[in-house]
Amino acid sequence: MDAERPGVDGGRSLRWGDGAVLAVDRRALPGAHRTLRLRTVDQLIAAVRSFAIQGAPAIGLAGALGVALSAHRHRTADDVDETAVRADAVRIAAAGRATAHLTRAVRRVLARLPDGPDAVLAEALALLDEDAAVHRAAASRACDLVLSRVAGRPMRLLTHGAAGRPAAATVGAPLGAVIELAGRGEVREVLVGEAGPLPGGAWHTAGELARAGVAHRLCADSAAAAAMAAGLVDCVLVGAELVAPNGDVVNETGTYALAVAAARHGIPFVVVAPESSVAQALADGSALVGEEREPAGVAPFAGGPSAPPGSGAYRPAFDRTPAELITAIVTERRTCWPRRRLPRRPQGPAVPDAGPRVGAPEPDSMRHQLAQYARTLYDRGWMPGTAGNLSVRGRGDTVVITGSGRPKGELTERDMVAVRLDTGAEVGAGPVRASAETAIHRAVYQTTRAGAVIHVHAPYASATATRVGHPGLPRTLPVERLELLKGLGLADPSRTELPVFPNWPEVSAIARDVAGYLAGAVDPPPGLLIADHGITAWGRDLAQARDRLECLEAICQLLLLTQDPALAAYHEGR
Repeated sequence: MDAERPGVDGGRSLRWGDGAVLAVDRRALPGAHRTLRLRTVDQLIAAVRSFAIQGAPAIGLAGALGVALSAHRHRTADDVDETAVRADAVRIAAAGRATAHLTRAVRRVLARLPDGPDAVLAEALALLDEDAAVHRAAASRACDLVLSRVAGRPMRLLTHGAAGRPAAATVGAPLGAVIELAGRGEVREVLVGEAGPLPGGAWHTAGELARAGVAHRLCADSAAAAAMAAGLVDCVLVGAELVAPNGDVVNETGTYALAVAAARHGIPFVVVAPESSVAQALADGSALVGEEREPAGVAPFAGGPSAPPGSGAYRPAFDRTPAELITAIVTERRTCWPRRRLPRRPQGPAVPDAGPRVGAPEPDSMRHQLAQYARTLYDRGWMPGTAGNLSVRGRGDTVVITGSGRPKGELTERDMVAVRLDTGAEVGAGPVRASAETAIHRAVYQTTRAGAVIHVHAPYASATATRVGHPGLPRTLPVERLELLKGLGLADPSRTELPVFPNWPEVSAIARDVAGYLAGAVDPPPGLLIADHGITAWGRDLAQARDRLECLEAICQLLLLTQDPALAAYHEGR
């Protein structure tokens, strides 16, 4: 690993140069500006693990360049050693914290490996260009949002954590929003949190603001709440290491404390991060919070010890800010409002406003209705044999679902089973068992207002899922202009994106994908496809769920019959 001066060219903290990855060594700042020339995968991994490269976006981009580095080092006379490169990719993906950026970046560039090392490098460089565009777009959206929440006078902003080029390839989204607001003449002053125990966050952020000519002052982390109480803060803008589907945010330690203080003083708390920060596989942000850094970063102070020898230190790398403390999460594609999550309880006549305790028998009429709808769908050929299942919200916190392995054309009230919505445990003992696909139904109920869910193998929807689906990645299929979209109850009936999930061997993995998508999606369609599997649709009751299912099946039929370009594009890239 070589060090050189000056810094990375082109205003970027990461780039490719002469067969090596060039990265700003964040450990050297602020005392020196040093560039590392990383010539091997081992050197790149060491740079990530030693915090020479920091910040989720930067770590993800470094991972992409690392795969390109491996591909070039394992180039043969007329080919590339794919086995060696893939082994390096596994090591690179495990080098950083479990960031969504790193996993996705490594996976994306690795997909180009069959096309050769140059194709892998081209994909990694494309990611660098996209990073800049994504952060600009997110910053612009956040700028508009802040102006809508704080208007009438130049505002006082508070930031926290590392920002700027060492944390991303270019100026990151949160700081980009601050600089754009200042460019519009809307900023009076920015308070820059020091982001202790090391002052790197304050140094990087203050440096970027100084270069942009934005008025700013450093703010001790312990003084932020007092600044809010004194009326020195109109809005808090922070980034994110990770955004969980439930709206929790994991970021540099101290973010949670700021959110608590902002909530206490009624100050908007806005998170700005690229869409790649959203980790759909996690239920919440707790998976990253346990990491602690070396105590050496806390004990020294001003060149000397700040505590007696032998004193320990609590130095968590991250903290988790619960969704209810966050005003808005802004990405380059959307704005989410975690505090405005809709109630979990559905609306409509199919669900009683109140019912007996969990475990009470469900009305026979509810089970009879499930059997009747199942037989109808069986007659249409959408639930052949024992395939498919239907469910409705039951009494209390239960779901009543058609039993596993029961012939759908012969169902009776005795072929149903009730399960708890929270745990999936069956209520009561009996010969009928709930199918594994109950987990998917529960995921829908827990993240929507659905009162009924139907999963079938309708032919056109199943064929579309097979054609579009990817064996390892969730996708969305854009649908536009079709009149049938009006039947889905969307806020924008002119277009939607139909999600298509991988058909994982473990149904619980499919359910996690579904829950993650629905928790973060804005105006999602009331249905989803599962590759090589079928279609799931929902509504306030069985009648509406069936109507929407028929509408989605007709949409898929039109897409296939018209050979919609989106289908072909996905099929070619599968």
